Amino acid sequence: MEARMYVIAHLSDPHLDGTAAARDRLRRVVDYLRAFSRPVDVVLVTGDLADHGLAAEYDEVAAELALDVPVLMLPGNHDVSAPLRVGLQVESPGEGHPVHQVQDVGAARFVLLDTSVPGEDHGLLSAESLEWLTGVLAEPVDGPLFVAFHHPPNKLQHPVLDQWTLQDAEPFAAVLRGKPITAILTGHVHNGVSTTFAGHPLLVAPGIRSTAPLPFEPAAAKGLVDVEAPPGLALHIVADDQPLVTVYRTVTSS
Repeated sequence: MEARMYVIAHLSDPHLDGTAAARDRLRRVVDYLRAFSRPVDVVLVTGDLADHGLAAEYDEVAAELALDVPVLMLPGNHDVSAPLRVGLQVESPGEGHPVHQVQDVGAARFVLLDTSVPGEDHGLLSAESLEWLTGVLAEPVDGPLFVAFHHPPNKLQHPVLDQWTLQDAEPFAAVLRGKPITAILTGHVHNGVSTTFAGHPLLVAPGIRSTAPLPFEPAAAKGLVDVEAPPGLALHIVADDQPLVTVYRTVTSS
């Protein structure tokens, strides 16, 4: 049997707000993906889709990410549940907040969690959300299994960003430990990061709208974010005959 391979384009934090500055940075990444000789199998965007959570911003998100492959999107702290559900036609249990999803692409399963807390920058998963997740992870999956959300639980040793991580992460880790998870995929910190959580790879996509330099990097002198750094993305490659491989890319021009 021929080995299956999945290529996942992992984007995060476009922060679309109706301006050309934000839109052009996302278009630079999308144009890069469209130029591939082999289309990616799925595009995953891990939050902060819109900058203010407005209905018009989600219309823009939908238009800019209208691709010929599945596009999976989940909320970040800048997003608002009700207009996101309507504007992006999200299929999620319940109404309003939180917006949890389970999406299958071929044999691959993506569990998309809403770690946002309305009105706050940090993330949190309620006991009800963890109960829902426990049930989802108990279901058998034939292919790779990804758990994706916005707020990473790990710190970067950054005095500002470390205040906005996923809070009270140990109960979440307890749910994830020992499960057949291929990788955990997040965003939020506007940096490409590779680490581990609950015994699984934790891979963070770079920011599209901006980069957040670490305190000791030269660009930190300009402020919390660097809007001049090129947008980035992660490419996750999963094949039957090898471990997960992740390649980080910056896109310097369209």
